[in-house]
Amino acid sequence: MAGTLYLVATPIGNLEDITHRALRVLREVAVIAAEDTRLTRRLLAHYDLHTPLVSFHEHSTPAQTEKLVQALREGRSVALVSDAGTPGISDPARRLVERCAAECIPVSPIPGPSALTAALSASGFPAREVLFVGFLPSRGAERRTALDRLVAHADTVVLFEAPHRALRTLADLTERLPDRPAVACRELTKQFEEFRRGSLADLHAQFSAAPPRGELTLVIGPATNAAERLSDAQALARVRALRAQGRSLAAAVREISPLATASRQTLYRLALAQESS
Repeated sequence: MAGTLYLVATPIGNLEDITHRALRVLREVAVIAAEDTRLTRRLLAHYDLHTPLVSFHEHSTPAQTEKLVQALREGRSVALVSDAGTPGISDPARRLVERCAAECIPVSPIPGPSALTAALSASGFPAREVLFVGFLPSRGAERRTALDRLVAHADTVVLFEAPHRALRTLADLTERLPDRPAVACRELTKQFEEFRRGSLADLHAQFSAAPPRGELTLVIGPATNAAERLSDAQALARVRALRAQGRSLAAAVREISPLATASRQTLYRLALAQESS
């Protein structure tokens, strides 16, 4: 009988933010696969746990993945932990989960801390349709595409950003959406936890004066007024960009219309005429 791959959520700052179940699993498994063994070793020492540790991160080789899969095949259970928070959220856990799913090896999530849900809950923004983009690509067409998709989303958006890239990202967002409300969440659950609120332009100005320390979780609120809505020309340009990514015309119009001045029907008619010309 195969072992179980446990996806164990660990604290994002405050070491008290861990469940009894997570501690039990970390104690009982055969091995803990950690994104950063140094960080995980501190957590284990804090709770007097002595389970063997191995490294598993974005640069791990296929051979390292195979060793973990083989251990699971042989009936040994493995706990997978990220640097902080819930594995599989902007970290390499997906690769191992995919392998286990393909081989019918049990996968069990042990829920707990997550910067995504912590920031979203404290933002005060609606969570009916949330776009989570993780870390934006650093450069080129891939970054522009990600920004276009983010800007086109009319509801709440959550993204992560490293401190050395935060100002550039805020500048890019301010250029496109200066008046959208936002909350910058810094050092979540730690001693110097901070929430800064305002428009994206406000936050860019604040952090330009005093660059942030520590990773940011940025929550962008929904579009709130007509001044933020796209003109017909702007909306059609967004539709063209989505069409270039392979979206159907109907899907592209459906995604852009909440941000457009024109109705969905009008935007569809204009886009169809544009493609037919």
